[in-house]
Amino acid sequence: MDATPPAEHPPAEHQTAEPQTAEPQTAEPQTAEHRAADSPERRTRGGGQPSGRRGGGRRRAVPRVGVGALALGLALAFALTGCGGGSATSADANGVIVHLDDATDASGLRGTSLAAPMPKPDVRLTDTGGQPYDLRAATTGKLTLVYFGYSHCPDVCPTTMADIAAGLSETSAAVQQKVSVVFITTDPERDTPAVLHSWLAQFNPAFVGLTGTWEQIAGYADQFGIPVEKPRQQADGSWVVDHGSQVTAFGPDGVARVVYLAGITPADYAHDLPTLVKGA
Repeated sequence: MDATPPAEHPPAEHQTAEPQTAEPQTAEPQTAEHRAADSPERRTRGGGQPSGRRGGGRRRAVPRVGVGALALGLALAFALTGCGGGSATSADANGVIVHLDDATDASGLRGTSLAAPMPKPDVRLTDTGGQPYDLRAATTGKLTLVYFGYSHCPDVCPTTMADIAAGLSETSAAVQQKVSVVFITTDPERDTPAVLHSWLAQFNPAFVGLTGTWEQIAGYADQFGIPVEKPRQQADGSWVVDHGSQVTAFGPDGVARVVYLAGITPADYAHDLPTLVKGA
């Protein structure tokens, strides 16, 4: 969602060892894939972004994936991205191709509209206190931002959490009380409840971290229409963790009508959250 289209480079995988900390900054491109800074080689892959309010960019075809009923807006967020190597595209049963330039911003908002609203999935995982967590029950009546990622990510995941935290801090106390941020790990073997708790506390102690079995998490990601691949360790000991990196925003009514892709800034979140809290 930036005016200048990102360059395209060969795909890369990133390797990680320890959780990273990040200062608030603009999120990486949605189709970025990285090799960690502690690796002997660091490469990036840039991807296309929606044109919308940010201006025109290079047209880049992206096959839609996940739930077939979800239309254009969400389809744009489905590219496999973020942290690790792997394919940058997937396809749904219909095999429909859409173009990133066709994206539209949500009316009056800085996120990307979903052509087909998505009800909040029935997610039941384990929180950082080791207790069962029912997403629908725990977030009833709240604006809920859901993100799939992992704590050892060196770039996109901490940047996204930092941007949300910074944007949220610019809103009123009344708005903050009505917003729930839920981070679902895509690396459950390493992201224990204790690890997730410590990592998320760096951004905002109120952020909720969820974990479970890989099968549970992959199943829920599919309901969100977010591509994930099981973490895999390389021969040199490094890890590759592939996951979609959009933030899905469920309104107080439990329905998502907007997602946040690459290029969203803290100022964008600060602008949209008060409106979304009102159920707009």
